[in-house]
Formats: sequence, structure tokens, C-alpha cells
Amino acid sequence: MKWYNWLAIIPFLGFLGGLGFANRMEPFVLGLPFLPFWIVLWVVLSSLILSVIYTFHYAKDEEENQ
Repeated sequence: MKWYNWLAIIPFLGFLGGLGFANRMEPFVLGLPFLPFWIVLWVVLSSLILSVIYTFHYAKDEEENQ
């Protein structure tokens, strides 16, 4: 398994590992209590991380085809 595939564990740790840390109502961030903000943040970060993984994987396939 390539090193960039290990990046996929980061969203898992962010969602589950951070819920105990983020489980509070204060402060409000962008009009949301902190816990919903934390979840929305990790949904967006998960998409970015998965796009990085896809980009590295696609670049590797392009090198092999040339």
C-alpha cells in the first residue's frame, strides 16, 4: 500500500477522535455550536483529503501509461 493511502485514516480520526473534544455548545463558530461546526469541518476536510489521494493515485497511473 502506498503512503498516500494512509491519508484516508485522518478523517476517521478527526470525526471519531475529535468528538469527545468538540462535544460542547460554546463557542459558536459561523453561527453553529461547536460540535456541528466540527462535523461540517471534517466533511469538507475529508473531501479535500480524498481528492489529494485521488490526485496522487491518478498521477501514478499516468506515469505508468507513458
